[in-house]
Amino acid sequence: MLNKEIKQSYKDASKILQEKKDNLVKHFLSETSSEFMEKNAVLLDDYFQDSFEKSMVGPDMGITKNPYAIIALGGYGRKEQCVHSDVDILFLFKKDVPQKTEALIKEIIFPLWDIGLDIGHGTRSIKECISLAGKDFEVLMSLLDARFICGMSLIYSEMVNQLKEKIIFRRSHKIIDWLRRKNQERHNYYGDSGYLLEPNLKDGQGGLRDYHTILWLGKIKNNLNNARDLEYQGYLSHQEFASLTHSLDFIWNVRNGLHILKGRKYDQLHFEHQVKLAHMLGYTDNNSSAVEYFLGDLHAGMEIIKHVYQMVFFEIEKTKKWFKIKNSLKKKIRIPGLEIKNNMLSFTSPEQIITSPSILMHIFEESAWINIPINPESRRLIKEFGYLVDAGFRTDEDIVNGFERILLLKSKDLFNILGDMFTTGFITRLIPELKKIINKIEYDTYHVFPIDKHLVFTVKNLSSFADQKDMTPDNLCWELYTELSRKNLLLWAGLLHDIGKGEPGEDHADSGAVIAQKIMKRIGCDPEDIALVSFLVKNHQLFYNTATRRDIEDRETIIFCARKIEDINRLKMLYLLTIADLIATGPKAWNEWTAALLRNLFFKVLNVLEKGNFQVKDLNLIIQKKIAGLLNQEDQPRERTELEAVLNLMSQRYISHTSRADIWEHINLYKSLGQNNFVWKIVKDEDSKTRIVSICGRDMPGYFSKIAGVFALNSINILDARTYTWRNNICLSIFKVMPPPDLVFEHERWKRTETELHAALSGELDILQAMNQKILDNPPLIPGIYSVPYKINVDNTLSEFFTIIEVFTCDFPGLLFKLTHALLQCRLNIWSAQIGTGIDQVVDVFYVLDFNGQKIDSPVQAEQIKKAVSSVLPGKELADYTEINEMLETA
Repeated sequence: MLNKEIKQSYKDASKILQEKKDNLVKHFLSETSSEFMEKNAVLLDDYFQDSFEKSMVGPDMGITKNPYAIIALGGYGRKEQCVHSDVDILFLFKKDVPQKTEALIKEIIFPLWDIGLDIGHGTRSIKECISLAGKDFEVLMSLLDARFICGMSLIYSEMVNQLKEKIIFRRSHKIIDWLRRKNQERHNYYGDSGYLLEPNLKDGQGGLRDYHTILWLGKIKNNLNNARDLEYQGYLSHQEFASLTHSLDFIWNVRNGLHILKGRKYDQLHFEHQVKLAHMLGYTDNNSSAVEYFLGDLHAGMEIIKHVYQMVFFEIEKTKKWFKIKNSLKKKIRIPGLEIKNNMLSFTSPEQIITSPSILMHIFEESAWINIPINPESRRLIKEFGYLVDAGFRTDEDIVNGFERILLLKSKDLFNILGDMFTTGFITRLIPELKKIINKIEYDTYHVFPIDKHLVFTVKNLSSFADQKDMTPDNLCWELYTELSRKNLLLWAGLLHDIGKGEPGEDHADSGAVIAQKIMKRIGCDPEDIALVSFLVKNHQLFYNTATRRDIEDRETIIFCARKIEDINRLKMLYLLTIADLIATGPKAWNEWTAALLRNLFFKVLNVLEKGNFQVKDLNLIIQKKIAGLLNQEDQPRERTELEAVLNLMSQRYISHTSRADIWEHINLYKSLGQNNFVWKIVKDEDSKTRIVSICGRDMPGYFSKIAGVFALNSINILDARTYTWRNNICLSIFKVMPPPDLVFEHERWKRTETELHAALSGELDILQAMNQKILDNPPLIPGIYSVPYKINVDNTLSEFFTIIEVFTCDFPGLLFKLTHALLQCRLNIWSAQIGTGIDQVVDVFYVLDFNGQKIDSPVQAEQIKKAVSSVLPGKELADYTEINEMLETA
């Protein structure tokens, strides 16, 4: 009876604990995070203390001969108990762990499991703890955070003393080496959270684990008791400690909010939670700017933690190696007023900065030259004396040359030094226009880094091209980079190419070009150099947009691009800037497919610029030569006559865009058509892991749209598409696609696709109904955070023969079918399509003519096309086109 009463008492206590926690969570934003987490830990303390007092098992364990204590570990031990964090405790015994310990755990722990708490527990003697901590430093770190809750306090004190005497005091260097190695591995795996748009709040660089490491280092090396000792013992100034405390409070708020949203422990700040968190934490704008401000503050906080982590690590970790090289480093210092202090570069005195402000630039140069960090005190002085960077400082030739020497550093050194210039605020003193993009976020899944970090990575990538083993597979970037005579101008363009994103308005390239022009003029560049940097900034998206949104097999496209670029030096620089920009943007921007497109475009434009042939009128000559070459391959007069008849059916555009080998393949495909709706050939492209699908069939309204719909039904993503109609109403379409998801059953998937395409073209399969049903069965994930404002352009200036329709939207299954179906309802034939998939903002581009073979030159018709296309974009059902068709007829 008594046991039942005790069990019920524990259950009641756990329920009371849950009620108190729930009430605490409701008000978690009404106080600081540290207060909230401490209160959360105290609630648990109360439960364990009450459990210890009421325990029926404890006294029967021989507690007088073998006393025990309940010890908090980890975040609970530090009183950093977030909403759904694990509760780690240790049942610590003076001697051996008794057999009745299992009953004690059932008595105390089981009720907590019943209310859903994640309890991690261990049962060890003091001897076992010391032995395990000596073998496994992960165990040691958890014991460094140990905090006495209840029981016999002398046991806890004895364990702490033995840890210090037997492990920490004897093996501190080894432990610090282990910490350094483990943290580097962690940083490599999780990335720099201060640079990522989906940061890991705990384990990423700049995350909470870096702060924990700071505390561990302090306890191991200098016997620090708490975080405040970092200030008291001189590792941090009062202002630095205040900044650290503020940053930690904000990140803990974010982590607790994320726990509440997810209903469980969660540390990765994915996109789908960021809008709700921003609003939860008081960022009230009803658009993406709320999220951008929120992420900007988060990244700024993580930068502070990362900076403090680096300072403390360098301050505490004074290895023998540093002392051995200290004197040799002194000899290498080239700048008066700088010295090696505590194994880091520092100013000899603050007065040196006042008398010679240029040393603010030279300390960064020297840091790179001797490859050691700038010490915390000197970083502090750089911030405090930043006001000395005035107009005269910015235009001083020695300062400008020093900054350009930093830009020209090898990529590894450049990243560290340029990053330091940003984190100390020196860069925004030197180039004030950069201030508007510090920690500014582009809220999408396309960009991996905030804008200022993206600029650093872009310059880093450009400087890496100086290495023959650059990050591109063919070393083309290295070849082009080494040929440049003014590399500094390219690096300036890399640093400034997105500076316009700090200004209001849509076109950041135009505003950025104006800002770049102002900056380059201020530092005393020649008008030609100013014009070049301004051109690169203004057109830094030209190469990518042309390669991915235009038909680069169309000579018009190449000539348009060549006329815009004008000379070969500009072409090389623009190509290199494009590559560096895309790599810095992230893996969704830079991939094998993008690389192949850009390389192809580069050589096509280069060919035009080298020959100086900017005319399209030689197209007939190209076609005649190609036809003559094809006819010469046939020896028999009859076959030659048949071939000539088939070639006469083909459009000039098809012949000019298609290689001889492919024309032969397509002719054979055409000959096999017979009475079928279509025939096709699927070729596996080993290099880019794609498939080329050539389809020859009889043209009909909606031909392209039906193919796109059937591909979508079978989860086959189209990367690129071209379609040509011959004079005998034969339609030849060439698609570059990603293979079906399941490569094991790829053949079966293609067979099913073939069957469904026959049914769709013959009218047996209502592709519109089938597509709607698939979307109904598998609704696409298009939450608000991914929905980007769509834009539709109808352009008649970029092509002499076609109207070009650009659609900017977010991707989802069936998008291409919806778009092509809308264009069909607008009585448009699609002659070519550039399909931009795989990123958050899709750009699909269609080269079209109306059913009469004419361009869309009526403004009214263009507006109605926009209306028809917009009606099928996210959030819309497939439209009823009756009203639109009536308007088009009127137009």
